[in-house]
Amino acid sequence: MIVEVHVITNAKKRELKLEGQYLKVKITAAPKEGKANTELIEFLAGFFGVRKSEVRIAKGEKEKWKLISLPINEEEFRRAVG
Repeated sequence: MIVEVHVITNAKKRELKLEGQYLKVKITAAPKEGKANTELIEFLAGFFGVRKSEVRIAKGEKEKWKLISLPINEEEFRRAVG
């Protein structure tokens, strides 16, 4: 499944919220040297219960808006995000 994600970096705490058709994800890392992308992948993998190697940034590696590939289906996604 491909999910559109809006990433907020330098947040006080990690959060994930469904905003219409996209996910708004707050992470604590700064967007330097790939640290924010690494934390994003770790956070999403933990949240959805998949391996980090299965979460892939399909588009927008250096942008706040990203397309993320997750190895789950629509039903599993909706169940996880509420």
